[in-house]
Amino acid sequence: MGRHYGMDWLRIGAFGLLIFYHIGLVFVHWAYHAKTAHPMPWVAVPLQAINAWRLPLLFLVSGYASRAIFTGDKRAGTFTWNRTKRLIPPLLFGVIVIVPVQPWIELVTQHGYNRDFLTFWTRDYFRFGTLGGIALPTWQHLWFVGYLWVYTVVLAILLTLLPVHFTSALSRWADSVLSGPLILALPIALLIGNWIWIYPGARETHGFIDDWPVHRVYFAMFLFGFLLRKSAAVWAAIRRWWRWAAVLAVGGYAVVASIEIAYLGPYLPSRALWFWFGVARAVQSWGAIVALIGIADRYLNHDHRLRPMLTEAVFPFYLIHQTIIVLVAGELLAFGLPPLAEFAIILAATITGCWAFYRIGREIGWLRPLIGLRTRLSRPAAAI
Repeated sequence: MGRHYGMDWLRIGAFGLLIFYHIGLVFVHWAYHAKTAHPMPWVAVPLQAINAWRLPLLFLVSGYASRAIFTGDKRAGTFTWNRTKRLIPPLLFGVIVIVPVQPWIELVTQHGYNRDFLTFWTRDYFRFGTLGGIALPTWQHLWFVGYLWVYTVVLAILLTLLPVHFTSALSRWADSVLSGPLILALPIALLIGNWIWIYPGARETHGFIDDWPVHRVYFAMFLFGFLLRKSAAVWAAIRRWWRWAAVLAVGGYAVVASIEIAYLGPYLPSRALWFWFGVARAVQSWGAIVALIGIADRYLNHDHRLRPMLTEAVFPFYLIHQTIIVLVAGELLAFGLPPLAEFAIILAATITGCWAFYRIGREIGWLRPLIGLRTRLSRPAAAI
């Protein structure tokens, strides 16, 4: 298959939506690095519309892009090295330079920390311990990049160790199984099974070692994306069933939203309710993913003059966006503004800051690889 522009637009849209999601976390009752003085629990309801599928979709799209890169040079070592050069420098740069302001804001606004940022960065951030219950140094939202790199390495090892005829047979089996209605039923069943396994609800830690419940989901999504890039049978199934998937997504969200509305707060009151919440969330998650892929294929599979630039800008935007959100939200606390004004200021500052970070960074040769761009200006960046 050639380049699928719909998947490019899906990736751009998913990362763009992530900015709004993280801004929403400032106002909801869920834990976050910066919180408004005027929390609005109802914000959890629209956030639940994307909470179930946003990260699985990002890993799926990343797996899809990884297959395109691997197809260009099928040597596992070259593939791994190329992805390492693409992911590790921005991750290290982010942990050292971009991220530190986030735990500083959290410590100052939520834990009574009273040192300035420069003192925190030079004396406390690199302690390799905890401060106020926060492990330092930290990768914060850049855990996604770290997980993606590990999944890439594991995939490369599997492609190296497994015989070619075995991987080909496995691909044919997956094509056969997922070519019909099982494209909906099987992943939903696996997601529900994972929820039952971790029941009554293990949280994501983003600490990697103790995050196995989400590894089972995110790595599977990454592998599905890798399979999808070369599977005409799975694409045909998605094209046939995506409308039914949309119905499932809406139905699952209706249950999730109803429970959220009835029990606004940090915890659900019973184990049984938490269980059914997870089942509905699994249905919503996979239904939305298949529906969005189908919509991207049906309506967005065409190029535009802005697509190459937006595709390149996504990674720098991702690197910087949460730091801007947390910094601005933390600083706004001193002004006592109403929530709507806070939201408008945070949104404007985030979009402006992300755009400036990308536009300035892309013109500085030594900075380009540190913000996820290739060193050659004339060559568009590969998908994350």
